[in-house]
Amino acid sequence: MAVSYKDLGLVNTKEGFQKAVKGGYAIPAYNFNNMEQLQAIIIGCAESKSPVILQVSSGARKYANQTLLRFMAMGAVQMMKDMGGSIPVTLHLDHGDSYDLCKSCIDTGFSSVMIDGSHLPYEENVALSKKVVEYAHAHDVTVEGELGVLAGIEDEVSHEVSHYTKPEEVEDFVKKTGVDSLAISIGTSHGAYKFKVKPGEEPPPLRFDILEEVEKRIPGFPIVLHGASSVMPQYVEMINKYGGKMDDAVGVSEKQLRKAATSAVCKINIDTDGRMAMTAVIRKVFAESPKEFDPRKYLGPARDELIKMIKYKNENVLGSAGKATY
Repeated sequence: MAVSYKDLGLVNTKEGFQKAVKGGYAIPAYNFNNMEQLQAIIIGCAESKSPVILQVSSGARKYANQTLLRFMAMGAVQMMKDMGGSIPVTLHLDHGDSYDLCKSCIDTGFSSVMIDGSHLPYEENVALSKKVVEYAHAHDVTVEGELGVLAGIEDEVSHEVSHYTKPEEVEDFVKKTGVDSLAISIGTSHGAYKFKVKPGEEPPPLRFDILEEVEKRIPGFPIVLHGASSVMPQYVEMINKYGGKMDDAVGVSEKQLRKAATSAVCKINIDTDGRMAMTAVIRKVFAESPKEFDPRKYLGPARDELIKMIKYKNENVLGSAGKATY
């Protein structure tokens, strides 16, 4: 039996994206796989008064179990209210690759879905995206589409080479599909090893020329950036210090992301940074307390570090702190 996201206390992205575009900030879309990550996202966003998109990949949904996930989302909303918060919370499918997956998510309480047909020929991407939109809109669920391909590996998404979004296609795609937002490729990349740079070098700049051309062709339309973790150096250093090996990890410049957030980019996806924050602290606990075996003693500090990271991102990178006013 189908479950409406409205019964879970969730919202779709329509109103939030309109406010973000006008307000010059981006709503954070934080990926999660387990309870501690979910707690951290809700606490961090409630305390910084930021709207939030709880983002789940197909792999994370399988890992958590779709039924448990629904109740986790409902519990997260109630937890936020019990804290005295009133932030809007969206549950979003990240990189849905089929109509059946998107439909299943909509039927089990998701308020937003992404259909990623970017790997398909253009007309097939249009047809698939339109089919998902028709079903989603019948349930008041918002849909994110994608044009262009990001390189890198994260969860079940893997591409060796980036293909930048072609601005000349965006207007036609949005008109034909009816999507509510569009993920574009302007130089971000999935995973922790986004770019190959020499020590001391800056990662390559984002293609703001493509973004500006897209904005001209579909003015005011919500744009999404995937693969936007900055691979924070302090976590790379901590992971390496306590037995890890991530010497070549490098991410997107925070200054570049802040600039993007002041444009039509109204949703920025962050997954790798959250994983690294937790992994860094867990490694530290294990190294300093090798006899420790209570999960609460390492997952608890990891959760606390993730809360700190989320509040930092909302305040300094996305500009979403204090924007939960609807």
